[in-house]
Amino acid sequence: METILITGGAGFIGTNLVNYVLQHSAETVVVIDKLTYAANLGSVEAWRANPRIAFFQADIADEAAMSRIVAERRPRAILNLAAETHVDRSIDSPRAFIDTNVYGTFVLLEVARRFLAELPDSGRRGFRFLHVSTDEVYGTLGTDGQFTEDTPYSPSSPYSASKAAADHLVRAYHRTYGVPALITNCSNNYGPFQHAEKLIPLTILNALDARELPIYGDGGNVRDWLHVTDHCSGLLTVLERGTLGEQYNIGGGNEQTNLVIVDSICALLEELVPPAKNPAMNAAGKNHYRDLKRFVTDRPGHDRRYAVDGSKLQRQLDWTPQYSFLTGLRETVSWYIEHRDRFNASRLGYDRQRLGLGTARA
Repeated sequence: METILITGGAGFIGTNLVNYVLQHSAETVVVIDKLTYAANLGSVEAWRANPRIAFFQADIADEAAMSRIVAERRPRAILNLAAETHVDRSIDSPRAFIDTNVYGTFVLLEVARRFLAELPDSGRRGFRFLHVSTDEVYGTLGTDGQFTEDTPYSPSSPYSASKAAADHLVRAYHRTYGVPALITNCSNNYGPFQHAEKLIPLTILNALDARELPIYGDGGNVRDWLHVTDHCSGLLTVLERGTLGEQYNIGGGNEQTNLVIVDSICALLEELVPPAKNPAMNAAGKNHYRDLKRFVTDRPGHDRRYAVDGSKLQRQLDWTPQYSFLTGLRETVSWYIEHRDRFNASRLGYDRQRLGLGTARA
């Protein structure tokens, strides 16, 4: 039985990817996660009883730990999803993003390079290093056009700059050392297990508690939204059939403004949890969830629009997303309604307050 290693496996995308691999293959999965504030601890506990999962709490920047785990478990592939991801937090405290996203990626590449040198030819030919990145490395778009794999990098935040640096390292290790690497750049993910600091879960949870729904600037910032299950299927497609050294954009084909996202969530909640039956809304004297919307000061360096051209992946590897946006959003809202107890302040470690105004010291 072969083994794949997933770093950041207890995070949002990582949790979904581990579960997806378990459902769609017979492989053993080695999961590495530092278990920061964004980890899904309930998933980790459930995995401990699964004989197909070996979980290690470790930092990808810990070279000794990474070398030991790789040497012991001898994976056929490393999928690097470990990253600090929240743009607002990168504005307040960028150091963690450099430590994990840049230095941690460097450590993994070094470990993979040494591991490859010890493998027989057949093992080297079959090994893959898949680095999972973001469309934010490309910067911002105007009203027209889409990001392609040839779009020059122009990151705007400490987060996107750290991911861009990691992408360049992966590409350099492929060209210089022959590490059999692949890079994917995805659009905004949504779905179950996402931390409450991100737009969609924050809006759902704040609305259920009758708290303000903050909308940055004029709400006109546009993102392409990709259901996390579609992302997982895209990642495994690239892992199995992608051309070494290539970069693939994974997009959902669902461009929406932030304002439309918030309005869509409010409309779904009107149906699924009518305000008249929500004690928090009654206590706040609110008749509709849309009445909770508040426009707030925009994020520093906030990119206006992202749009991903995923045609290379669709054309070369025959992959297409399966979720429509409305179907995926309804499923996501329902999941957070059912699991809202996971996201109270005591379990999250913060009370869903505004971040990213650049006032905190590193």
